[in-house]
Amino acid sequence: MPDFTNAGELSRLCLERGWTLSRAMREREIDLFDQDEEAVNSRMTTTLGVMRDAVREGLQPGMEGMGGLIGGEARLLHARVDEALSGRTVARAAAYALGVLEVNAAMGRIVAAPTAGASGVLPGVLFSLDEDRRFGDDRLRDALFAAAAVGYLFMRNATVSGARGGCQAEVGVASAMAAAAAVELMGGTVPQCLDAASLAIVNILGLVCDPVCGLVEEPCQKRNALGASNALLAADMALGGITPVVDLDGGIAAMMRVADALPEDLRETGRGGVAAVAGCGSCALCTT
Repeated sequence: MPDFTNAGELSRLCLERGWTLSRAMREREIDLFDQDEEAVNSRMTTTLGVMRDAVREGLQPGMEGMGGLIGGEARLLHARVDEALSGRTVARAAAYALGVLEVNAAMGRIVAAPTAGASGVLPGVLFSLDEDRRFGDDRLRDALFAAAAVGYLFMRNATVSGARGGCQAEVGVASAMAAAAAVELMGGTVPQCLDAASLAIVNILGLVCDPVCGLVEEPCQKRNALGASNALLAADMALGGITPVVDLDGGIAAMMRVADALPEDLRETGRGGVAAVAGCGSCALCTT
């Protein structure tokens, strides 16, 4: 079985076999689930379709979270994509990311990537890039496999739980996944994919989890927009030849050290950060 336990092993496997990041992860899935390539690809294509539907639904009028803290932000940002200071691709990715979180908060169908609270980052990046460059579903599917490889490394060697590691473990990991996926989409090398993932997570080290009223609405939604824009910047840096101070294995280890140092109030308890300032009673569920 072509397995790997860390980024170093993954990089060596790809080098030895001439594989892309997505190929390595797909081959692992084929062996792990004892399925053929067609079945594994079909499962990932289904995942891609759910992500696309969530992006589209997030831009529809009337979208509102059950807590009443978010709703309509995606449409507001998407309306000014052409005038965005950050550029069309970044602003569109951010708008899509905002929208997917609105779908999640309205109890719609999303893909946890790696969690529901970070579900907007990866689709935001992928579908914004596709709108610009028309990669097509096969390449987008492969990009999901590349993202999954990075997510697997964090799952195996650290955490993707906000309650364990703060929002750096949710939006931060999602951003790293999306950065690697974007680099593969753009034809980057495996080392560049892994460098982009490391740059993305290091940029977000220390991001706390402080949901207002304990809901995955605020400030979670805006941090998904941050994660998408950070992923695109990290991908650009890696494609431009900029390398991180530490490799991805080092970035994962650093994230876990920070997670261990975070106070309990900053790990999804709703007692610190923005949640402490806003206070309970801010959402519709508290006031009805």
